[in-house]
Amino acid sequence: MKEVFSMFSYFLNFHFIIMVFIGAMAGMLVGAIPGLSVSMATALLVSITYTWPTDYALATIMGVYVVGVFSGAISAILINIPGAPSSIVTTLDGYPLARKGESYKALKYATIYSFIGTMFGFAALWIFAKPISNIALKFTPMDYFLLAIFGLSTVGSLTSKSFIKGILSALLGLIVSMIGLDSVMGTSRMTLGIYDLKAGVSIVPALIGLFGFSEVLSVISKGYLEAEASHITKSVIKIKDMLKYFSRSLYYCTIGTLVGALPGAGGPVASFLAYGEAKRIVRNPPVPFGEGEIEGIVASESANNACIGGALIPMLTLAIPGDAVTAIILSVFYVHGLQPGPMFIKSSPEMFHSILAGGFIGGIFLLILGLFIGPRISKIITVPKRILLPLIIVLCVVGAFGCNNRMFDVYLMLFFGTLGYIMRMRDYPIAPMILAIVLGGMMDSNFRRAISLASSEDRFFAALFGRPITIILLILTISVIISNIPTAKKKILYKS
Repeated sequence: MKEVFSMFSYFLNFHFIIMVFIGAMAGMLVGAIPGLSVSMATALLVSITYTWPTDYALATIMGVYVVGVFSGAISAILINIPGAPSSIVTTLDGYPLARKGESYKALKYATIYSFIGTMFGFAALWIFAKPISNIALKFTPMDYFLLAIFGLSTVGSLTSKSFIKGILSALLGLIVSMIGLDSVMGTSRMTLGIYDLKAGVSIVPALIGLFGFSEVLSVISKGYLEAEASHITKSVIKIKDMLKYFSRSLYYCTIGTLVGALPGAGGPVASFLAYGEAKRIVRNPPVPFGEGEIEGIVASESANNACIGGALIPMLTLAIPGDAVTAIILSVFYVHGLQPGPMFIKSSPEMFHSILAGGFIGGIFLLILGLFIGPRISKIITVPKRILLPLIIVLCVVGAFGCNNRMFDVYLMLFFGTLGYIMRMRDYPIAPMILAIVLGGMMDSNFRRAISLASSEDRFFAALFGRPITIILLILTISVIISNIPTAKKKILYKS
């Protein structure tokens, strides 16, 4: 009862609600504009909010996250350009509906079922986070090390067409995380004689560069054409018709939550799986899928927003982000001195409740903004990039400089932005790299601690790998790596 009261107290905190609303408005604009992303917006927010009270920073970021994932559907429906990767599937039926003059109907269904997906995902987070934390309390240092390796290998396999490219991206991130003073020996590592690197690479400029500046360079190089938004004509949609998909949407929400809990999977994977299930379940749809079937929008939007709560579960309980945005949120925790992991809910219950409250309030704002602002945003999503991109560049520079008030961080941001752009052009995923930068320090310390503890035992390898949890994690990690080796993959596919 005390926990419920603690969470709902945020619903009476006017300043907290305003912070969520500000984040929601930012998420609505960023998510709806093609070429921008929720990851980029969240990375910029890290630099802006690091001096704020922690609960207000989390409130703003939750607003951006929840509404930003949904608002990618607006441009997907109106101009056939998904504002976020998780909205790619929404274009399949959303844009055909818009071309038929039913864009208002498509937006309304997308809003309602994104709201349902958000509430479902955060309810799952509320219910399952504590039991998972209790299991994680039994983890040893070697278990944490293997869990991080498993997360990185999973990210590498799910965020890139080439598993090797995903792993190389993660290895590059691990190398970056090792730069600075050795935590045990106190000697410099890979600083190249540069004094400013002795403190290590700051997370904020790296994040802003990889997710913000690199996207600016990518947008400029690709030259997004200005698209004309579909004309919106209001129509009356009965509540009975709206809710006839509700029962099946809970199934799509379950898929989204479970996929979100897998490190590296994220909204795009969830929406594709849910869409595939919708096509399998619905035998004789009124309209063929891909030609304007409402259930296609319901499946995609339910799953990708439910994915938010699912992605937060491993991040909060195991310190393993579920997607790129939660990797950035993880950096917010470290910037504010919080330690996500098994003890987080017990040691910082108020922060856990602020995340839950921010998610639920963000869902409410999603519903309000989606119904009333979404249909009117068609003019904003076609803002010329010559106006928008300079503003983003300024925010990137200010955000990087504001981290430690030094120009060196701006140079770091430019370096990582250029690196991120090159990686995008070569189809190297950025998510494994940023995840490795965030987790590298934890992996280093836990591996050393595990070796130190095991070296005092008579049976070294039994002490390292002899526990059931350790064996399970080791098997999972090895199986993911082996199953993605090209020769092994071909044999698995051949047998299936």
